[in-house]
Order: sequence, then C-alpha cells, then structure tokens
Amino acid sequence: MNDSLDRYHRQMLLPGLDRAAQQRLAGATVMIMGCGALGTVAADGLARAGVGHLVIVDRDFVELTNLQRQVLFDEQDVADALPKAEAARRKLARINSSVKVTAVVDDLNAASFARHAAGADLLVDGLDNFEARYLANDYAVREGLPYFYAGAVGTEGMAATILPGQTPCLRCLFGPPPPPGQGATCDTVGVLGPAVSIIAAFQVAEVIKWLAGAHERLRRGLLTLDLWDNRLLQLDAADAPDSDCPCCSGRRFDYLEGDAGASATSLCGRDAVQLRPRPAGAAIDLAALAGHLGKHGPVKVNDFMLRAELGDRGKVFELSLFPDGRAIIKGTDDASEARAVYAKYVGS
Repeated sequence: MNDSLDRYHRQMLLPGLDRAAQQRLAGATVMIMGCGALGTVAADGLARAGVGHLVIVDRDFVELTNLQRQVLFDEQDVADALPKAEAARRKLARINSSVKVTAVVDDLNAASFARHAAGADLLVDGLDNFEARYLANDYAVREGLPYFYAGAVGTEGMAATILPGQTPCLRCLFGPPPPPGQGATCDTVGVLGPAVSIIAAFQVAEVIKWLAGAHERLRRGLLTLDLWDNRLLQLDAADAPDSDCPCCSGRRFDYLEGDAGASATSLCGRDAVQLRPRPAGAAIDLAALAGHLGKHGPVKVNDFMLRAELGDRGKVFELSLFPDGRAIIKGTDDASEARAVYAKYVGS
C-alpha cells in the first residue's frame, strides 16, 4: 500500500472504498460554505477521510459561545480573535497535513460566490440562513454541481443531497424563504450540539459516497431528525425537479444575479448585523484605524480583523471590521442602527 494512504487503511477496507476510490477523494476539491457548527463537523470529517482540497469560506470570527458545538475551535482561538476559516485551517493542518485547506475570510454573496467556488467539485452547506442557501442553490443548479444541504436548529436537523437535473433543488423542496423573523433560528430557540454533529455526519457520508463513485448509494429525499423527541424520518421527494420551480425549470437565478438578497444580514444567535458596503472599496488600514478607535474603548487588531468596543447612545456595540470593509455590529439586530454605528466610526 502507498504510504500516503496508510492512514486510511480502515476506511479502505469498506466495500466501495478501495484504493481507487481513496485516490478519487484525494483528487477532489470541496467547497465548505460556512464554518460554524455544521461546517466544522463537515470539515473535520472530510479532512480525516482524505479529501484532497477543502476550500472553507466563512465571514465570522470565533466566540466563546461557539465552543458548545463548533468542534474545530478552542479557547485560545477565542482569545486570539481568529476568523473561523483561519482557525479551522490551522487545526486541520494538525489533523491531516496531506490535505490542502484554503481559508477564505469573506461573505458569500452574489458578487463573490462564483469566485470562491471556482474549481470546486461540489458544495457542502454549513450555512445558517435561507438567503445564503438559495444563493448556493442557484450556483449549483447553474453549474450542475452536487450540493449537499444540511441545517440544524433547536433539537432538529435535516439534510438532503441535491443533484441538479436529477433531483429536486432546494427551492423545489422548500419554496419561497420564510419572511424575516418568522423562521426559527438558534437565537430564538437555541441549538443542541449533538443534533448538529449527527446531521453533519450524514452530510459527510453522502459526500464520501459521491466522491468514491458510489452514486447508487446516495440518499434520495429529505432526512429529518429530532433528538429530543427521538424521531428520525426519511421523507420521499419527487424523482425529478419541479416543473414550476423558477430555478430548476425556469433557469432564473435570482439570488446569484443579485435580484434577491440584501447587504445587511442579521446573524444567527448573535444580536448582530453584518454590513457589506456596495461597492466594496480599497482595503482598510486596520492598524491605523485601531489607533483612532482606541479613544472610544478597548481595541484588538490583527492581520485579519479589528475588534473594538464602542460606547454610543447609551449602548455598547462591538465592531468587528475586516479589510474589505465588511463589518459585524454586535449589540443590535436593527440594520439602520448598525449602519449608523458603521458610518460614525468607520465612514461610509
């Protein structure tokens, strides 16, 4: 056996996962969209399985409340204020140095998605909102890429394998996204760590099947579970895309083309708003800005981001600013208030 494959010996004993299948995994590029609870479990599993190149895209940084369920992070990552994608890259390098991990600290939106997804063989969902998922779904359908969906909130999880042209897409399955404030989030109902881990493990298994060439083993339909109620269901889906689907059948990619979506996004479980200026300007000198913001409160700065506590209008906001001008304003879920804080301390 090739020494480089020795670590996968137990995996290669399985039917359908022989040496040739393992080499297919090693030659694959997988884009992991989001590196929170779902994304860390998926990245960990795929790196240990020997997927050759993981592209991890995440806009956020590591916080103490993440450690309950986000398996690649620890307290030192919190103290260092590391972006999640970079913290994951460092941890995965210690788990499997033969896997290439590209960390992308950015938001996934209509302007950036195709650039970050270039060269990917498939998409793995570690996202936390419908807007981003429908953006990914648009790209998957347009490019004919497999999209491995998963979601978890409360004690529930669900997963589906989307094969464009062969199975219903995400918009076929779920229809229009729920209006803001009407969908359950980890902020409103919480999240159970094991529910995340289990549904992401199903997701990873599906990816391994696909890359190994065991396509006949792929799960068809929507898998749902509730760990608190001890419920596991496989919901059958149609054998083909919905003829009325605007994405699959109509070939309308509203999210990818920027006709749907917003530049201000409330973040799950964070009492925070992400702002992405349009158009993006030149890179911000974070160190220089830190000198100015230090007059208003504690500031941390590194090569990846600036974080400052700002007392304003009788409230305390936490500003996390990235070099491209993207910001997360914590301490409010009101987009207009977040924009006011940004304009005052960063500029517009």
